[in-house]
Parts: sequence; C-alpha cells; structure tokens
Amino acid sequence: MTFQSEKWKKDFPILNQVVNDEPLVYLDNAATSQKPEVVLDALKTYYLTNNANVHRGVHTLAERATSQYENARETVRRFINARETAEVLFTRGTTTSLNWLAQSLEDTVIEPGDEIVISYMEHHSNIIPWQQLAKRKQAKLNYIELTEDGHLDMENARKQMTEKTKIVSLTHVSNVMGVVNPIRELADLAHSKNAVMVVDGAQAVPHMPVDVEALDADFYAFSGHKMLGPTGIGVLYGKRNWLERIEPIEFGGEMIDFVGLQDSTWKELPWKFEAGTPNISGAIGLAKAIDYLETIGMDAIMSHEQEVVKYLMPKLEKIEGLTIYGPKNLNDRTGVIAFNIEGIHPHDLATAMDMEGVAVRAGHHCTQPLMNYLSQPATARASFYLYNTFSDADKFVEALIATKEFFLNGLD
Repeated sequence: MTFQSEKWKKDFPILNQVVNDEPLVYLDNAATSQKPEVVLDALKTYYLTNNANVHRGVHTLAERATSQYENARETVRRFINARETAEVLFTRGTTTSLNWLAQSLEDTVIEPGDEIVISYMEHHSNIIPWQQLAKRKQAKLNYIELTEDGHLDMENARKQMTEKTKIVSLTHVSNVMGVVNPIRELADLAHSKNAVMVVDGAQAVPHMPVDVEALDADFYAFSGHKMLGPTGIGVLYGKRNWLERIEPIEFGGEMIDFVGLQDSTWKELPWKFEAGTPNISGAIGLAKAIDYLETIGMDAIMSHEQEVVKYLMPKLEKIEGLTIYGPKNLNDRTGVIAFNIEGIHPHDLATAMDMEGVAVRAGHHCTQPLMNYLSQPATARASFYLYNTFSDADKFVEALIATKEFFLNGLD
C-alpha cells in the first residue's frame, strides 16, 4: 500500500513543490483535498470545448454540456447507491445542503415545542441552521453527549430522542476526532420516533464506502472539494418521498414548470431544487474525481489511511506532552488526528510546522461546542488522505519534534 500511495501522489501536481525550502507535506485534507491531474484536465476540457448553459439550449455545445452534467448526477447516484438520479441534488456544498434542509423542513415537520437532536461533535454547519430553525419555531435543540474517548454515547442518544423529536442530524465522521458514527443504528432509532434522519457526510464520503440505502438516512450531504473534486459543488441526497414533500427555498430559472402572473409550478425532481445556472464544471469535475476514487477503490483508500494512522500513532505517543483527541482504538477512526502539545499554542505550532514544509490546521475547526466540551480553546489537526505516505508521516513527526524543541527548549 505504501508503494501505491507513492504512485497515487504523482497524480497530484500541486504536491510536487517546495514550501519554505522544504518539500511540501500536505496534511490539511479534512479542510480541502488536492485535485488529481485528471480532474484538472476535465475542467479545462469542458471550458475549452463544451462551455454552454444546460437544459435550455438545442445547439451542440448546450447538448454536450447537458449530457455531461446529467451524466455526473448518475455517477454520484451510483457512487452512493441512491435508487435514482432524482434523489441526487447538486448544491454548493455540505453547508448549503444543510441550510436548504433546515429551511425546507421548517413548515413540513416542526411545530412549537418539538425537538431537534444533534451532538456535541457537530461542525458549525450542522449546528447553526438547526439553532436558527429552533428559534424561528420555538423548538428545542438537544445534544447527544460523548463518551470519554469521543464516541457518541448511544445510551444518551436513546434518552435524547423522544416522541417530541422531529429531526435528528448527525455527522457520519467527526472532522476533529475522526470517529465514525453508527449511522444505521442511529437512523433506526430516529425512525422509531418518526423523526427525519439527516447525515453530514462531508468527512465520510471521501474516505470510505458510503451506501445511502444501507444507512437508511432520509437525507445525506457532502462536498466535492473534500473528495478530490472542485470547490463550489456538493450533493444533497434525499429519499424521493421526502423530496416530494418539501418545498424548494431558491426560485428562478431552471426549477420552474409554468410561471403565471400570480403563481408558479415546479419541475419534477431533481430540477425542482436547482434554481438558476448550476455549477456545471463543478459537477463534471466531481464526476471525474469519483471515477478516480473508484479506480483505486474506497475500501483500499480506507485501509491505506488506517495503515498510516497505525504506523504514526506509536511514534506520536512517544512525544512527551502531546495529547491526541478521539478513539484509542485505531480501527474506530479515519485519518484525522487532532492534538495539542503542552505549552505550545496550536496556531504557533501550525506556523512552525509550515516552516518545516508540513501543512496542518489549527483552531476550533468550526466546532466550538466540541472544543468547549473538551475544555480546549483550540487544537492542531493533521488529516491524511490517499496520497499521504509513510514518509509524510515520518516528516510530520520530525517537524513536531523540531517544533517542540524550538518552543520549549530553544528559548532557554
């Protein structure tokens, strides 16, 4: 697998550069992934040969663009095992998808006094839309607690979901601790209360096989830029029965069937929700990214990340004063590692690591409730992907040790 990752790495031109006189080691994949050359070529080819608006034109370029755009939808459908392309909506990303849902579900399922259940590990994009919905409808927002090692507390989840629960919205994988949540079990629990199950899959779809049918989620959202695709393109999967029940929250061209002076009607799914000119090149680039991922295999990608983490963790555990957040069982986590070194602020650490050519994240990672839950103002975070090698892991450790020496011993 190490050899394979070295081979994959060559497909990403941006990784072949020097930063601060050091070869780049890119470990900020949970924020955004890099793009293989085949994705960049697909974007260039579209703009050079097929650039036109979709659905409305009958000329050759428009028909080509429409074909590529709708073929991309079918590629996504197959990748996540949705029943039909009508259940695949293109959005700007996970944040947009979750905001759409919070607004669309407002008049369909929520009444004053109802409850919405999320958890302490959610990204802000899966907190704030539900906060705003709860405020608008005088509903209550409940949080599932975590176990000591960062898993969802399933006993507490059963307590939080009551007969008043109407929406449950949870992340599939934590963007801080890398923990993988038991979505099917949670969906069964939500459905036993007749609640809608929403899943933030931004950190899951790039790293492991995802089958929305098997998970039985009512809605599942993810972003292209975290899975080798372009920025500005995302997906909202929804079961047909739910997509037919809820109303769109954006209106204009493309999504209409008939426009009268006082009223209008909507197109059939999925176009009912896609107002205006869509991100055509983004959808095409996302489809090419999926083709690339499928060539490698999602099981192989997941296995590779776990191998790197298992190789890395014993080395990290030898660094005195370093705290790692999340599951101790390495089979229970992805390639996301949040950590702190005693006496060094995460931002200072990330800045020093960058001087060693190692790109990591620092801050609250859009999870301030989780940071408060962990009693930490911030953490540093390294996040690995298919193109990160054992050599990258070694350079990460070397940079950490050098950074620690500089801050804690270099100023004596």
